[in-house]
Amino acid sequence: MPSRRTVLAATAGVTAALATGTPAQAGGHDDKKLRSLISRMTLQEKVGQLFVSRVYGHSATAPDQADIDANLKEIGVRTAAELVAKYRVGGIIYFTWAHNTRDPHQIADLSNGIQRASLTQPRGLPVLVSTDQEHGIVCRVGEPATLFPGAMAVGAGGSREDARALGRIAGRELKALGIGQNYSPVADVNVNPANPVIGVRSFGSDPRAVSALVAAEVAGYQGARVAATAKHFPGHGDTAVDSHYGFPVITHSRELWERLDAAPFRAAIRAGIDSIMTAHIQFPALDDSGDPATLSHPILTGILREELGYDGVVVTDSLGMEGVRTKYGDDRVPVLALKAGVDQLLNPPSLDVAWKAVLKAVQDGELTEERLDASVLRVLRLKAKLRLFEAPYVSQAGVTRTVGVRAHLAAADRIAERTTTLLVNEGRLLPLDRREHPKVLVVGADPASPSGTTGPPTGVLAAALTELGFTATALSTGTAPSAATIARAVAAAREADAVVVGTYNVSATSAQKTLVEQVAATGTPVVAVAIRNPYDVAHLPSVPAYLAAYSWTDVELRAAARVIAGRVAPRGKLPVPVQRADDPARVLYPVGHGLTY
Repeated sequence: MPSRRTVLAATAGVTAALATGTPAQAGGHDDKKLRSLISRMTLQEKVGQLFVSRVYGHSATAPDQADIDANLKEIGVRTAAELVAKYRVGGIIYFTWAHNTRDPHQIADLSNGIQRASLTQPRGLPVLVSTDQEHGIVCRVGEPATLFPGAMAVGAGGSREDARALGRIAGRELKALGIGQNYSPVADVNVNPANPVIGVRSFGSDPRAVSALVAAEVAGYQGARVAATAKHFPGHGDTAVDSHYGFPVITHSRELWERLDAAPFRAAIRAGIDSIMTAHIQFPALDDSGDPATLSHPILTGILREELGYDGVVVTDSLGMEGVRTKYGDDRVPVLALKAGVDQLLNPPSLDVAWKAVLKAVQDGELTEERLDASVLRVLRLKAKLRLFEAPYVSQAGVTRTVGVRAHLAAADRIAERTTTLLVNEGRLLPLDRREHPKVLVVGADPASPSGTTGPPTGVLAAALTELGFTATALSTGTAPSAATIARAVAAAREADAVVVGTYNVSATSAQKTLVEQVAATGTPVVAVAIRNPYDVAHLPSVPAYLAAYSWTDVELRAAARVIAGRVAPRGKLPVPVQRADDPARVLYPVGHGLTY
């Protein structure tokens, strides 16, 4: 935490501006004052305000040498402080892989260091720090911060109040860390079981239910003074291509888009959403040019701005993703995005190339300075709304008081308990009786933890069941178990009273399917837990008890263990339909299916 003297020095410029009526006042924004501030900015400073960049390191001024090397290679600077000084960026995004998020107190120090570096520049402005804290399978801030169930799990719970509480608590923790913009909630309606990039990140397949939960989560986050971001406009829920690596095409008609994809974004706008993220998808019914939505004037200006009436911040999805780099070079993409109606340019592959390209486009007359001013105004309005002009710094006491506190963790556990979905329970195998089935073997897939939780899933489940009175042992078999691994699991199953197996995206030819079938053939009772997509159950009809947990984070796995042990009754209902494996045109379990006891 910076000293009081440092804080006063760093904020002196902003305080002086406030005294002369330049930036926003507390509790709102004054466009006249913000426009006056913009009028005194250089063109280079305006360009910088439109970029949200990654940067490596846990510290703004003293990162590890490996992070200095990565920064020099990718960005041409050594540190976050140098990044802010050179490019005057308006935002910085935190990633786990960039080593920004080691622990809460370090994150707060990093945020303060970034603000100090920016505010000590001539005409220094506060930085809007952002991250992807969706919860579930996409999180950047891990334990000991509070981690909640992901969107599809919340969809299974179906509670607007739970969604609002998630946003409120998670927002308070992000705010305490100096993170002001969260790229959540996902507003995509997941109607394609083969969707490789959205899936359980979506609340479900019913646009009405998704809309209600999106609006509730937005209210929670923004009530905590963190900007929520509905993504990915105009809707990424029906694709079989991952836009990180390819260029998805959505074939919905305009009528279907209105009925299905548009509804959650309309709900987010009605809820006062602060920012909306674009999708790197081609949507011919909305724009037949072949351009991705991120670069589409008809989609971003014609539909989002003019038809839907949205005048908040529009942020691109990462400009490093292949879906937006397919047609144009990295120098053209940011210019075309601004021409389409974007305000924030997120994480370009080369900040230097992108920054210079935007600057040149203005100097050459392709972009007007007035066009830049409009986006800078939206960005500054958001910073003013978040009180970054008057309170750019956070305190270590605030971190201790807020992040991962007992009440927050308990709330996450309670919400998770309402999401676990019981799909099959033949012969009332569940709940397991620890007197009848005292010795439990836990096998299955152990994907890497997606969100800084303890993991691996088999270990978390075994530990939770042991705490609940069982004698549970874990045997990791992986997502593609070998014949030898399957044989070990079968031998261990013969010695157990029950087997709990975690399944992860099972297919008709998956070795996981072989594992489960051979374990079940031993005669030992099998309970399966789908730890990602709930569609696994269609491929394993021989399993007598099947639960959907929707993610392999600790909070969801612990809740599943409590359901298995009968400490809580299952309450979740499927938020997506599960089709038959042998006939995908037929539904095996419909939306709303869920057993209890």
